[in-house]
Amino acid sequence: MIIKCARRIVISLSIIMFTLILFSFNSYAETENQAEDKPSHQIDSYVRYIPSRSSDAMSGKIELIESDAKYSYEFKAFDKLPVKLSLDNNYISIENSLDSVELPAHLVGLTTDIETTVPFFHFNRTYLRIGISPSFYADDWDFPSSSFRIPQRYFLVYQPDSKWTFLYGAAVYPDFENEVSPILGFIYKPNDKLAFNIIPERPNITYLLNDRMSLFAEGSTPLNSEFEVTRDNTKNVVLRYKETRLGGGIKFKFNQYIQSSISAGGIFNRCLKYRDGQGKVNIKDGLYTEFRIEVKT
Repeated sequence: MIIKCARRIVISLSIIMFTLILFSFNSYAETENQAEDKPSHQIDSYVRYIPSRSSDAMSGKIELIESDAKYSYEFKAFDKLPVKLSLDNNYISIENSLDSVELPAHLVGLTTDIETTVPFFHFNRTYLRIGISPSFYADDWDFPSSSFRIPQRYFLVYQPDSKWTFLYGAAVYPDFENEVSPILGFIYKPNDKLAFNIIPERPNITYLLNDRMSLFAEGSTPLNSEFEVTRDNTKNVVLRYKETRLGGGIKFKFNQYIQSSISAGGIFNRCLKYRDGQGKVNIKDGLYTEFRIEVKT
């Protein structure tokens, strides 16, 4: 009962805080007048192939193909408050020949997201960014109401100068096993060619070779996704999937609107685990390849 009340309080506070921010957009107008306008539309899509690998302590192999398509639209509400709206569809295909644990053939996530940034009171060069992501996570596109979640993130953005940006905050995942995760990171751009984007979502280091090509190394913070699935005719069973990646690749910019990249690397600490303790698959470390395309207008 206490946990359920705490979750409701978190959601209520999120709504209240977001409402207050909508009324505070006037203070943001002066600081944003000097900022460059961002692209109003963006599509980011990738396909990641992970060859089959065996599992610890059980016969058989498992192969994964991960894909994601995200559309984002940025605008200024009331011509002053920056708002970013997104729709994200995540898909994981599972080819499973394991003989001791039943796994679904695919996992599906559908997320809508709203994000905004405002000055943090009167602290110089400091901003508060809030994102709320109503989502469904299931094993099919017929999402049951019980698979609905509202992940949220709250963090400060501090920019002491043009080269450095620091992030401090937390992500909240109501109804997940791990309900709170820290948000810590930084962005450092010592010159026009090199950039260190050590941020939670997709940490990377990029070096610009010329106007069209760049090299990058990238990783991932430990991923912990949860999906409601059907197991042995039992519905609404929560399956957790986690992984960590480290790799690199090359990015090519076709024009000011389109760029794509291809990358490869290692994938580690992979696990599929039912929250009720009735099944767990530890997948051995392996390799991955990824193709990504980004469109901005």
